[in-house]
Amino acid sequence: MSNKEWFKQAQYGMMIHWGLYCLPAGEWNGVRTNRLGEWILHDLQIPLSEYRPLAKAFNPILFNADDWVQLAKDSGMKYIVITSKHHEGFAMFDSKASDYTIVKASPFGRDVIYEMANACAKKGIRLGLYYSQELDWEQPNGGGYNKSRMVNGVPRFWTNDWDFPDNAHKDYAECFENKIKPQVQEILTQYGDLLLIWFDTPNVISMAQSQELYDMVKHYQPDCLINSRIGNGVCDYRSLGDNQIADEYFGDELVETPATLNDTWGFKSFDQNWKSADKVLELKNHLNERGINYLLNVGPDALGRIPGPSQDILREVGKRL
Repeated sequence: MSNKEWFKQAQYGMMIHWGLYCLPAGEWNGVRTNRLGEWILHDLQIPLSEYRPLAKAFNPILFNADDWVQLAKDSGMKYIVITSKHHEGFAMFDSKASDYTIVKASPFGRDVIYEMANACAKKGIRLGLYYSQELDWEQPNGGGYNKSRMVNGVPRFWTNDWDFPDNAHKDYAECFENKIKPQVQEILTQYGDLLLIWFDTPNVISMAQSQELYDMVKHYQPDCLINSRIGNGVCDYRSLGDNQIADEYFGDELVETPATLNDTWGFKSFDQNWKSADKVLELKNHLNERGINYLLNVGPDALGRIPGPSQDILREVGKRL
């Protein structure tokens, strides 16, 4: 069975957002972010000179890939998509293209993606890898310098314009060539057969660059699926908006809704606004009836624990399924 056929039948998967942002857990120097936990570096304009040292404190000694994958399996989920590198620029895998990784920069020193790939293979869960191909706040030329969003009533560019303020002279091509492409090649060649690569937030990425990434994925893994957030329409399936509950029926098209269990993706210690198992089942059924996969997120903490309420909700859903 091809990955396209398998994906169409899967219906339900787990997304995992995990990175350095789990350490501040939504709060920095006594200030709580009222936005997403994984965007705290951007939204509170934390200097990289203060944020990068978080890597030296990142030692998630309770992380157990087998436990995470078993939770997905017990919950009725068929695949997992985990962040190999989010917008903060910190890689959760071993990379020759950057030393800013959990293997080289943290006391933990282990390749999380390698361990997840092994656990998924053992337990019969398909693996997909999230990779932020444009936003990279650790890079002077990370993308997003043409787009803004409101933060506390003030429009802010999506790029890192507090450490690297000159938006007019950013060169995303430099970041693309020297970090993005080498790291995408690494995740395609180091972790076995992947179900999909989950790209995100295209803004300045050109058609040629999107096509180059698409072709690279197909070169190394011809059956690996690519979502629409690669940009410029070169993709295998459509990622709807975050938490978008569509009403239309999509027929044979491959479609997925990424969604949260509370109000954040990355861990926030004070976000306890959990969806009930009843609500998760209601949303899952609504989406699946319309041909849409439900990709439901968990945000582990700095010790490597998936929050207890997340586990309770997902296991209850699994029992009812």
